[in-house]
Amino acid sequence: MKFIENKPHKGMGVLQAGQPLEKAKAGMLMVHGRGASAEDILTLVDELDHPDFTYLAPQAHGNTWYPYPFQAPLERNEPWLSSALAAIGAVMDILSENGLPAEKVILLGFSQGACLALEYAARNACRYGGLVGLSGGLIGPAGTTRNYAGSLDSTPIFLGCSDMDPHIPMESVHESKRVLAELGGVVTVRFYPHLGYTVNQDEIGFVRQMMGKIDQE
Repeated sequence: MKFIENKPHKGMGVLQAGQPLEKAKAGMLMVHGRGASAEDILTLVDELDHPDFTYLAPQAHGNTWYPYPFQAPLERNEPWLSSALAAIGAVMDILSENGLPAEKVILLGFSQGACLALEYAARNACRYGGLVGLSGGLIGPAGTTRNYAGSLDSTPIFLGCSDMDPHIPMESVHESKRVLAELGGVVTVRFYPHLGYTVNQDEIGFVRQMMGKIDQE
């Protein structure tokens, strides 16, 4: 699938795993981190082990969604950031056009992809099936004005991060929790002592529970 028209991510593709779109009961949009790929983030599919889901993973140009750290001034990461956010929106459109509205979709990202997923959901607030930020936070420097519109309408949100992450300050995770909760999300935060830059089994377990709840709705 091709998904985006505006540079610098123009013409990049979307990988799919799990159930075919037309047969899936729910979907997960999976966003890879800096230096990684759509193939990399899809390796989580076997661990999530949920047969009713389709999984879509967009690919960033040059394996990077935006060039500078997520806490850099927003304008420094343009036009990459706007293009990346548009890419996420285009994949959401693909899911919707195939009968999977936002409330049946979990947005999940790792590292830079987590920052992008959280920022997209905040800027496009509605009821999602779930929002998962693994080692990430909302984009922009400390003190950024967060005048987001809309409501997350009790969207379940999970933020997992190491307590010693070299890229994601704990303060950023706490700030993200506050902002997302003010938007109406139901936010769970877990910090893991000395966790390496990876996804652990506790995080996988929480996401699987989130997926199961969508099936019950």
